[in-house]
Amino acid sequence: MTKQRSAKYAPEVRERAVRMVFEHEGEQASQWAAINSTAVKIGCNPETLRNWVRQAERDQGKRPGPTTDEQERIKALEREVREPRQANEILRKASAYFAQAELDRPFRK
Repeated sequence: MTKQRSAKYAPEVRERAVRMVFEHEGEQASQWAAINSTAVKIGCNPETLRNWVRQAERDQGKRPGPTTDEQERIKALEREVREPRQANEILRKASAYFAQAELDRPFRK
């Protein structure tokens, strides 16, 4: 679930490509045909462009699923949760280590 967003294409190129798909969709037999045609013109993989189109549809409310803003918020919340979990894990291990060290000490009278 740690997909890295490619910086290969500028946001303007993505927006233009998605707009071109929506504009030429009616001229093609299907949306996939419009995606293939546009992908060849801008020099990207059709599957990449399909993902951009799907996300744009979610952002516009045409397709169910999280919008770009919602996805960014989810990522931020996951980061916030990850940090305390890592700290808790370190503290748990340290506590177990020191408890074991205490048990291993010789008994004093």
